[in-house]
Amino acid sequence: MGDQIIIEEYFSHLRNRSFPCVAAREAVSRDKVTCFVADHLACPYNDDQILQFLYAFVDDYRASNNLYSSVAIIFKGPVEINEDMFDTFLWNRLQAIADLDADNYFFDKRVSPDPNASTFSFSIKEEAFYIIGLHAGSSRPSRRFKYPVLVFNPHEQFEKLRETPAYDKMKNIVRKRDITFSGSVNPMLEDFGNASETFQYSGRKNDKQWQCPLKIKHATTDNNSIT
Repeated sequence: MGDQIIIEEYFSHLRNRSFPCVAAREAVSRDKVTCFVADHLACPYNDDQILQFLYAFVDDYRASNNLYSSVAIIFKGPVEINEDMFDTFLWNRLQAIADLDADNYFFDKRVSPDPNASTFSFSIKEEAFYIIGLHAGSSRPSRRFKYPVLVFNPHEQFEKLRETPAYDKMKNIVRKRDITFSGSVNPMLEDFGNASETFQYSGRKNDKQWQCPLKIKHATTDNNSIT
């Protein structure tokens, strides 16, 4: 199947009137969702291309400073997948991408580089990202899509929204819509600063003893040290 057809399928998924995340629907309507189609989630073949695509997105995002912008990496496979497989593949891919980025940049000093810290966010080109994973085998209906997807959302957007009255209203709308769509609020959902956001990346339900397998290898700055 052609890459553009896959991208249009993803956009149609987000445009679905019942899809809980109103911010994602808003981003699609504003043409602020940028997509890259890669081969297989378990394969490193596209890692450098993915990283360069993310770098280009960071440059565009910083220049425009628009809210509701995101970048989606859509993988053609595997289409038959369960939550444990997706979780393993997701962290392997993120580890590989983080390692490549560490050769070029520091970690975003506005967030913690400790994946188990409550103030951690994934960093690319010194820009923090909150990541959402979708795949066909997710136990959460709102996280199901026929192809595996890693969605990179600039963390700064959430901080800017948090400073406005619209943030709590939007958060409540999304959670109410998720109850309607999925039958319950995602049990892994926490506000930034309450628990590590890595619990939310793959969509799998983990207990509180779970430790994120990501190892950050970025060099340190005076404002952001890795111990």
